[in-house]
Amino acid sequence: MALPRAHEPSVGALLRGWREQRRLTQLDLAERTNVSTRHISFVENGRSRPTSEMILTLAEHLDVPLRERNQLLLAGGYAPAYSQHDLASPSMSAVSEAINRVLAGLAPLPAVVVDRHWELVAANEAIGLFTAGVAPRLLEPPVNVLRLSLHPDGMAPRILNLPEWKAHLLDRLARQAAAARDNALDDLHAELSAYSAHSTRGPCSRAETHPANTLVVPMRYQSPRGELALFTATTVFGTPTDVTVSELAIETFYPADPASAAALTASRP
Repeated sequence: MALPRAHEPSVGALLRGWREQRRLTQLDLAERTNVSTRHISFVENGRSRPTSEMILTLAEHLDVPLRERNQLLLAGGYAPAYSQHDLASPSMSAVSEAINRVLAGLAPLPAVVVDRHWELVAANEAIGLFTAGVAPRLLEPPVNVLRLSLHPDGMAPRILNLPEWKAHLLDRLARQAAAARDNALDDLHAELSAYSAHSTRGPCSRAETHPANTLVVPMRYQSPRGELALFTATTVFGTPTDVTVSELAIETFYPADPASAAALTASRP
């Protein structure tokens, strides 16, 4: 059995933090988990030591990420329940192959695979539409795709609706940081917020308004093939039991209008 270090927060304090983050009362959590409010209170204040099964049950209903579930178990004096493998390891070959197949199949749509901190894991060739003209230092590993998008030496000068797109990305990042309780994401948000939202590409750089029936807000990008209007969709692995797999996401850029679709498909051999 692993023992928590004395200076680290107790498992009860950590669980209380996650419950409060999710804006649930002890009664709310008790009703979801079929555990008495009294017992949840005792766990949170340290009067009762939860079993590993109880920790995982509460974590499941609090939607705690797998990485942090392992930390909860360690804080409770138990071994981690979820493995963590490098994507290049033999045990991850099926996942790596699936990623490669998805990326290849998405072409000519630009697509990237990112980890929990938005660092680039893989990409298809179509992503070259975005990297043309980017400062080489921003393409040196590890590449953070949000920094690449909003940095003045990155994609930002070619994003025609930069204020709008920046606001969208920062809102998404803020919600992710809050949900994951991840300080690194908070730091990234602060860094990106400091970048200028002024594009040098003329009057189209102003924040745009969209009709009420607009389903998604596109990024308008001045690419080597002309102006593209693109929106993103995110794909994640279902029911992951490995920390690395649970933190991977595939971001795909889809055309938002017929002209953009034609420009992208024209590149298909």
